[in-house]
Amino acid sequence: MAAGAAELFNGERAVVLLFVSRVLFSVPHSLLYEALALFLLVAGGLLVEISAEGSTASHRFKTRPGASSGILLGTVTLPAAMLSRLIQLSRVLPENDVTSEEVEGLNMQYWIASASCFGVLIFFCLALYCSAKNTGSFQLRSSEALKYGLLQTVLYVAVCSLSLTTKSDSGSLILIKLLWLICHALATVVLIQHILLTFPSCASLGEALLVSSGLVLYFSDMLAHTLTKTFMFVTLRTLKFVGYGTHSEIATVIQGVMLGLFLLPAFYKIVLRGWFHLKKLRKPEASIANGGPHSAVESSIIFYASLSVMLTILIPIWMCVVQDFYVHPIKWVLTFVFTDPLKRLALCLYWICVICASVLRFYNISKHSKIERILLRKYYHLVAVLMFLPALLFQPTFLDLAFGAAFAVFLILEMIRVWKIWPLGDIVHQFMNAFTDHRDSEILIVSHFSLLLGCALPKWMSSGLNDRPLAPFAGILSLGIGDTMASVVGHKYGVLRWSKTGKKTIEGTAAGITSVLAACSILLPLLASTGYVLSQHWLSLLMAVTVSGLLEAYTAQLDNAFIPLVFYSLLCL
Repeated sequence: MAAGAAELFNGERAVVLLFVSRVLFSVPHSLLYEALALFLLVAGGLLVEISAEGSTASHRFKTRPGASSGILLGTVTLPAAMLSRLIQLSRVLPENDVTSEEVEGLNMQYWIASASCFGVLIFFCLALYCSAKNTGSFQLRSSEALKYGLLQTVLYVAVCSLSLTTKSDSGSLILIKLLWLICHALATVVLIQHILLTFPSCASLGEALLVSSGLVLYFSDMLAHTLTKTFMFVTLRTLKFVGYGTHSEIATVIQGVMLGLFLLPAFYKIVLRGWFHLKKLRKPEASIANGGPHSAVESSIIFYASLSVMLTILIPIWMCVVQDFYVHPIKWVLTFVFTDPLKRLALCLYWICVICASVLRFYNISKHSKIERILLRKYYHLVAVLMFLPALLFQPTFLDLAFGAAFAVFLILEMIRVWKIWPLGDIVHQFMNAFTDHRDSEILIVSHFSLLLGCALPKWMSSGLNDRPLAPFAGILSLGIGDTMASVVGHKYGVLRWSKTGKKTIEGTAAGITSVLAACSILLPLLASTGYVLSQHWLSLLMAVTVSGLLEAYTAQLDNAFIPLVFYSLLCL
């Protein structure tokens, strides 16, 4: 019995349950339905993860080797972060003028994230059931899992309907909201299958779930605005009631650029096929379909042309028509930078110097030194601290834009690397291979994306009212300081391991927790000197640092993606 319980609640699951318990413990009465939905997500995620162990259905997708399924962690991370933000807003609501649209919009975003994750759980549950039945390994556990899954689905729909009823005054609006949530759940199911099949061995199920639900949540806002502008019967009232309002100009620019870059692969392939088809019609004797002597150069030229058209023409048109953004984004960015040129240009110059010095230094070390790859990669975490911490203290608004620009550059370089676009494709591939590890693959290199987004997401999610000054620093503290110190100390001095099969040590975890607490003790007085009103309780901070440190020690998932969101969620409480 004890051995079965120990196997049922391994280290990662125990930390996740501790994390969710901390969030649920802080929920006020006004968010009771949202808390019940998160509880059902936890129960469903745990049930599906346990059922997936050893099942042949889990082999339907080629997941990242060496990683656990991570279904429970991937299910609860994003909804818990949204709920923590709602708890924070409900706490500051009596003291500040918070518009009802802001709270309603965030509440709807929570339900979108929650419904998306629950929809994927239903998909996993059905896949497990069908696989067990088709392979002849149908057992009582599969039948019980299906029954519990159906019960949880009924309860989840009931809780969601009750929550929407209390916040709406029309039955038709409730029905439209439910249909809106169902569409997001179906879109997430389709997207996660596409991710797992297109990029095999690049992500675990939990990582793919986090990415797919996050993308659906982010781009649903664009869809809502586009539908409102496209169809006359979709009124502004409908737009507000599906949960979206106005954005800051920086968020609008980043959103437009991200939309263009995610649509670029489809646009590029359409233009490429059209060009080669036209050329083949004009010169049928040339085997263009099999790749002529100049096809690689021609494909590269078409790629750069497609990228230029997308960013300079198509996306500005979309932003003008849909977002009522009448300034070209490039012109707006230049104007924004030069409104405070002394500080912002100096910061850009500082970033360029840090990047050039670190890249040249670490690249040479990676080629000629015997330093292990894991330690070399942690140096880039320290570079992230050097780059982002001063900007977050003195130019936080400009940092929002810089994060978006950096992510756009990373996306473009990854496309160039994957498609071997001349003349940079091979150069970028050789350079990136110098810093890859077992979590990267030849198809997709994700480490730099996860590090950047791990630092950026807490800052982006903290926009607006925020009574926890450390929340925007969650990614920088957890990855740049905590994760780095845990890896370095654990690798060099660690003896006592958390588990027999894992590599993480107690000494490393203790060093990570201690270093983050020490950084917070320095950062809080510094924030107070810049005008922040300190309201971070040390007991709550200790809990947040400890839970995120334990998650880093136990999880087999991509810690750059999960730890910052978990740490951010706990800092908001």
